[in-house]
Amino acid sequence: MKIGFVGLGAMGHPMARRLLEAGHALCVYNRTAGRADDLLAMGAVLAPTPAAAARDAAIVFSMLSDDAATQALTFGPDGIASTLGADGMHACCATVSLEQARRLRDGHAARGQSYVSANVLGRPPAAASGALSVIMGGEAGLVDRLEPVVTAFACRMFRVGHDPVQANLVKLSLNFMIMSTIEQMAEVFALNEKAGNDPRALFDIMTGSFFNAPVHRNYGQLMVDGAYDPPGAPVTLGLKDTEMFLAAGHDYHVPLPYAAIARDRFLSAMAAGDGERDFVILQECVRRDAGLGPRRDQTDGGDG
Repeated sequence: MKIGFVGLGAMGHPMARRLLEAGHALCVYNRTAGRADDLLAMGAVLAPTPAAAARDAAIVFSMLSDDAATQALTFGPDGIASTLGADGMHACCATVSLEQARRLRDGHAARGQSYVSANVLGRPPAAASGALSVIMGGEAGLVDRLEPVVTAFACRMFRVGHDPVQANLVKLSLNFMIMSTIEQMAEVFALNEKAGNDPRALFDIMTGSFFNAPVHRNYGQLMVDGAYDPPGAPVTLGLKDTEMFLAAGHDYHVPLPYAAIARDRFLSAMAAGDGERDFVILQECVRRDAGLGPRRDQTDGGDG
């Protein structure tokens, strides 16, 4: 199957690689063309524009950094929509605001084009191993066509409704649950550290008993290791997602007080100069509030 892929960042690159490894004919576009070099060596074709990546493709995936990039590379003069054929489909995998999600849905509909939200859950290592979860929203027939293809990079698929925007809201909601779980663990680790308990021992008890979900195991491990660099997902990305979740609450008149706390933690981390470090560094904000000094591994310049 001929597939287009637009956006080869930390998540998009391993997703595209998995599609190639599954035997699909892949045409890729990235603003920094060098990101595609290894994919080209595997047989991918480099497109000069998103429009070229979409031309004659059965499915075009996009995985872009934010609303502005998604809008420009979808509906701009050389965007995906300018060449997406009647038999093609755009599947947006990026985390975007509900406002942008509606622009994608309505913009493609106005052009008579097929569109599905295919939001992914997981960090880059999960993408590389084909262990992502995909939340899909769109017409049932389109999702039926998409499912066999996303198995290249996903092990679980969930359908949440015929309106693509429903999938975007679920993704924002689950991202918020990650942020609030990090805050919860950070408070627990800081309290126990101040009382003389080793956070690593607490982590072992947590994940060896009731709190053994991947979010506790994976993010908790990063936290007790102080693994802030290089970032799997930076503070700036966490702030963007949290602010979009707060905006969704505003849209539906739902107060989200814990989300406001998470937003303020991200702002504190950015004010401390940590905007491009992994967002588990939120625990350092909690530690500072608790009167705990810098971690020894951070003071010594270690990377966890």
